[in-house]
Amino acid sequence: MVYLARSSTAERVALKVIGQEWTQDSQFRARFELEAAAARMVHSACTAPMVDADPYAPLPWLATLFVPGVSLSVRVRDDGPMAEEELRVLALGLSRALQDIHRTGVVHRDLKPTNVLLTEDGPCLIDFGVARAVDGNSLTQTGQVVGTPPFMAPEQFTAAPKVGPGADVFSLGSPGVGPRCGTGVPR
Repeated sequence: MVYLARSSTAERVALKVIGQEWTQDSQFRARFELEAAAARMVHSACTAPMVDADPYAPLPWLATLFVPGVSLSVRVRDDGPMAEEELRVLALGLSRALQDIHRTGVVHRDLKPTNVLLTEDGPCLIDFGVARAVDGNSLTQTGQVVGTPPFMAPEQFTAAPKVGPGADVFSLGSPGVGPRCGTGVPR
């Protein structure tokens, strides 16, 4: 569950708290710990900055600065296709976010319209819940597919442990995410 909250310094934050039903699942906790580590590693003008996290708390939590905006999926649903200039800003911002993420050795693995917030300053990529360090150990079981199928690169289905930055670039080019977002391309 994600809540709008205030930090100890009165900043508005998005506070993600893991439900009680997941706290005894060691694999879920390990994935949440990885999410917190990935969020700490990434520093980009096009991602939500990490404030703090405690993946070991009785109810694990993670806080990022609150980013006011609407998700890309809501924008296209409510207002229809994006104009050329909006698409240019979207593509440039997401490309910058991915460049910054990949520079730290992290692969997002779930670039989709609900994980893109459109703000006054441009797009912001959020949610590192299935991110993975390029050189790190996989926290998924053999045969487990991680991501959102309509936006996943083929290798996420066939070679999940070997998924690299190219998978995020594939997702960026998917209908509904990047330059073809809302242009009538079949989904």
